[in-house]
Amino acid sequence: MRHINKMLQEQEEKEDIDMTPMLDVVFILLIFFIVTASFVKEAGIDVNRPEAATAVKKERANILVAISDKGDVWINKRKVDIRSVQANIERLKAENPQGTVVIQADQKATTDILIKVMDSARAAGVFDVSIAAQEA
Repeated sequence: MRHINKMLQEQEEKEDIDMTPMLDVVFILLIFFIVTASFVKEAGIDVNRPEAATAVKKERANILVAISDKGDVWINKRKVDIRSVQANIERLKAENPQGTVVIQADQKATTDILIKVMDSARAAGVFDVSIAAQEA
């Protein structure tokens, strides 16, 4: 009888599942997804974009520049002077050489500011410059 009890006890010990390898795998997957996740970048303000019938969604826009209705320029949630737009874009371009510039200009923003921002982006070495619009 003792022999049977001892065998049952040993069998119960063998049936326990070790969770450590599974937790290691889950932890590694969590790290993988955090590292590879792409985060949404924002220019810093909400603008009322004009509508365009030919608007096309751009998947990878790394450098976002917003122009408010009052003519304020925002890059990376910071209000910047129009004279420092080129330096900011150069810095962001150095961080991401394949980066493109998307200008989110408000409907009421003047074309003067828009053209100055576009010229600054091109002077910074970014020739892929787009203007954001809503699909009509």
